[in-house]
Amino acid sequence: MGQPHSGTVPSLAPALAPLATLIPMPRLVGINHVALEVESVEDALEFYGRIFELELRGRSSRMAFVDMGDQFIALAEGRTQPPDRQRHFGLVVDDKEATRKALEAAGVEIQPGRGLDFLDPWGNLIQVVDYRDIQFTKAPKILTGMGLEGLSKSERALAELREKGLASPPD
Repeated sequence: MGQPHSGTVPSLAPALAPLATLIPMPRLVGINHVALEVESVEDALEFYGRIFELELRGRSSRMAFVDMGDQFIALAEGRTQPPDRQRHFGLVVDDKEATRKALEAAGVEIQPGRGLDFLDPWGNLIQVVDYRDIQFTKAPKILTGMGLEGLSKSERALAELREKGLASPPD
């Protein structure tokens, strides 16, 4: 159960302050999965399989669950909206430059800008980020189970984690 805490959004803090002190507020811990709507699960598995090493966690007639260690992406048949413009999700990879090369080899257009963003054939906007460069951290046992035991953080990412008290000081 959540603990009373002061991590509320500043603009909401005055209105929520009495409530937050009386009722334990749940904390956001992470994301278990993201569901992407696609026209065809088979086509989506073929598309994403040209870019990434895929391991299926499960499958149903209209969904496929792509494993990412302790998380997954659900590919759900039935896209219902136009292509994304701002809405996106950040997909963490072990090698951003290898992803760029795989996207180029697959003929996928990389979106303009300084990052590595692309639209899949169904209009899902994906922002690719390198594990080394972000705060998101997998437990060592999860990395080992994924065959990624040598994957480490950049000094900048470690500094950001230390600033929050989430990483040990440098040796």
